Amino acid sequence: MSAPIDGTHDAALQSWVASANAPGTDFPVQNLPLGVFARSGDARPRIGCAIGDQVLDLEACAERGLLRGLPEDVEEACRTVTLNALMGLEPRLRGTLRHRLSHLLRAEGAFVTARNDRADVLLPQSEAEMRLPAAVGDYTDFYASIFHANNVGRMLRPDNPLLPNYRWVPIGYHGRASSLLVSGATVPRPRGQTAPRGEGPPEFGPTRSLDYELEVGAFLGPGNTLGSPIPIAEAEEHVFGLCLANDWSARDVQRWEYQPLGPFLSKSFATSLSPWVVTAEALAPFRVPAFVRPDGDPEPLPHLRGEDDAARGGIDLRLEVLLSSEAMRREGKPPVRVSRSNLRDLYWTLAQMVTHHSSNGCNLRPGDLIASGTVSGPEEESRGCLLERTWRGEQPFTLPTGEERRFLEDGDEVILRGRCERDSFVPIGFGECRGVIERFDEGVRSQT
Repeated sequence: MSAPIDGTHDAALQSWVASANAPGTDFPVQNLPLGVFARSGDARPRIGCAIGDQVLDLEACAERGLLRGLPEDVEEACRTVTLNALMGLEPRLRGTLRHRLSHLLRAEGAFVTARNDRADVLLPQSEAEMRLPAAVGDYTDFYASIFHANNVGRMLRPDNPLLPNYRWVPIGYHGRASSLLVSGATVPRPRGQTAPRGEGPPEFGPTRSLDYELEVGAFLGPGNTLGSPIPIAEAEEHVFGLCLANDWSARDVQRWEYQPLGPFLSKSFATSLSPWVVTAEALAPFRVPAFVRPDGDPEPLPHLRGEDDAARGGIDLRLEVLLSSEAMRREGKPPVRVSRSNLRDLYWTLAQMVTHHSSNGCNLRPGDLIASGTVSGPEEESRGCLLERTWRGEQPFTLPTGEERRFLEDGDEVILRGRCERDSFVPIGFGECRGVIERFDEGVRSQT
C-alpha cells in the first residue's frame, strides 16, 4: 500500500530556514529528501536532508541529541555513510525519521527544533560535495513507457511497432551499477563497434549518436529473500524513494549490438543520478491512478494486478530536459527546454516493476536501483530522448546559437528537472540531474 498523507504534508507548515519558504523552491519543509554529502575538508560522507538551499547534517543532529527518542535502528542508520541502512528499514520506522525532521525544521509548534543548533547542523548546499545516495548492488532499467516503445518500434518495424509481449510483461534489462554517476560528473564520449552501413563490417571508435534518456530512478527498500516473490499488494513498501536518472545511450553502438540479447556497451558506460532521494512518504499527495490502458489492451496478469496500485499506482511528476551547448554558455545564453513529459504516463507502475522483478524469486536488496526507462508522452514535445525528438537524427532542431542537434556533441550539458504540484499542497521538486559530454581522450571523470 502506498504511503498515507499526514501532518508532514500540511500546506500551512513553514520552516525557520527562510529559503525553504521561497516560492518555487524544490525543497520546502513538506519535501525533506535525503542524500549523502561530504563537508569541505572532510572526506567522510554523511547523510543529509535538503531544506531550501541548505543541508541538515543528520550525523551532527544525532551528536547533539536531536534524534533522541527515535527507534535505535533509525538513529544508528543516520550515522552511517550511505542511505542503505535507512532503506532497509520497514516504512513504519522510516516514517518516524520524516516526522522528526519535520519537527526539527518547522517554524512553529515543534516539540523539538534544530533552530538553536543551526550553526552546527546546517550548511549551504553550495558547500556540500554530493555523493551517490547509496551503495548500489544491482541496477535494472525498465522500458515502461508505451509511447517511447511505440516510437522506437515505428523506426524499426513501421507496420508492427510493439512486440507481442509488451502489453503483458514489464520489459527490462540489467544495467551496470559500477558506472552510476552523481549529478555534475562529466560523461566521456564512449567508444564502441558501429556499423554505418547496417549489415557490417563494423568500425570501432567514438559514438556519433550519443543520446540522453529522461528517466526516473527508484531506490528499493527492505527487499525479499531468494525464492520469495514480492506480492503486488506489498510492492510499494519496498520503494524507498525516487530520483532523476539520465541513462546515457550510444545509439549507433546499440543498433549494432542489440540483437539478439539487447543493450550492453551502448548503455553500461554511464548513468547519471540526481543526488537527493525524494521519499515515498513525501510523494503521497501526488499519487494518481495508474495509466488507463486503451480499449483492447489486455489486463495485467493476476499477480501484476492490485486494487491499490490501480487506484494510486501513478505519480504526477512533471519532467523536463534542458540542453546547453558550449557555445551557448560562452555567449551567456540560458539552457533551452528540449522536451517535457510526466511519470503518470507510464504503462507499467513502479509496484508492477518491483513485483515482476521478484516474481521468479529474484532477491532485491536495500539500495538496489530500478529505473523507469525513457519517460515519453503522446506529443512530439514529450519525447524523452533525442532518438525520438529528432526521429533518428532525421529531424534536427536548432539551438539559439544557430547550431543544429541530431545527437549530443562534445561540450553539451543535459539538465533533467522534476516537480510535483497539486492543489491544496505545497509543490516539491527533485533538484537537478546534470551531465556534460567530454571527449573520450580529454581525461577521466572523478567519481566518489
